[in-house]
Amino acid sequence: MKIKKTSKALLFLAFGMITLNSVAQKITVPAPSPLQTTTQKFGLGEITVEYSRPVAKGRTIFGDVVPYGKVWRTGANGTTKITFTDNVKIEGKEVKAGTYGLYSVPNKDSWEVMLYSDLTLNGNVGDYKTENEVARFKVKPAKTAAKVESFTINVDNILPTEATLTISWENTLVPLKITTDIDARVMKSIDESMKSDKPEYFRAATYYFENGKDLNQALTWVNKATDENPKAFYMFLLKAKIEYASKDKAAGKASAEKTIALAKEAKNEDYVALATKLIADNK
Repeated sequence: MKIKKTSKALLFLAFGMITLNSVAQKITVPAPSPLQTTTQKFGLGEITVEYSRPVAKGRTIFGDVVPYGKVWRTGANGTTKITFTDNVKIEGKEVKAGTYGLYSVPNKDSWEVMLYSDLTLNGNVGDYKTENEVARFKVKPAKTAAKVESFTINVDNILPTEATLTISWENTLVPLKITTDIDARVMKSIDESMKSDKPEYFRAATYYFENGKDLNQALTWVNKATDENPKAFYMFLLKAKIEYASKDKAAGKASAEKTIALAKEAKNEDYVALATKLIADNK
């Protein structure tokens, strides 16, 4: 009986120790350089950046924590990765769709930013090999008005065919211009749409207007779009813009007033304001 009681006591003690160890293993703390993944639609594709974000914490970053003139992982922890789902140009250089490591060489008055094919290098920059570079860009840094506490990579200033990749930390911002050539593909898709059973007149007219193409053709398409959607106030606003751009102020005003009436009916004050401003700007 004593043996059995002793065995049970030891078993209970062992179970208790395992339970305590299990509880201890579940303790979590915030990452000092948390992982960030950001995806931005651009052109006909997407740009995704995956990186870790160290914090300044009162330190002098560039020229101290991050030395000048040396390869930097451009972030913390693992490889900073940037993915393009479509071909782009960065600072005028062709970059094929794919995923690349993002490295850099900071300097006081200029930076070199590199796309790297080896995604396993991480922060082992002593093993950095220039033969693994896909592209290298020399850019001029700018000073930020406010301090950037957490290291940040963004895609900003997004236009249909142009955007800016920004690397910022402390009081430094490094911009890289990204462009994409989509016109031929969009024009082909418009041609195909016009031959289909349900042409996308509004999208075609919008693209023509926003990209400085044939305004007469854009007007023809937007008229067809409004014929099919007589309550679509946003389509009448585009029509007004095209007419004003074609120097037909009377028609533009009439379409803008139509926009206001339909938008009021739909209780959309934003488009009422947009159309009202359009009329005021074209007096």
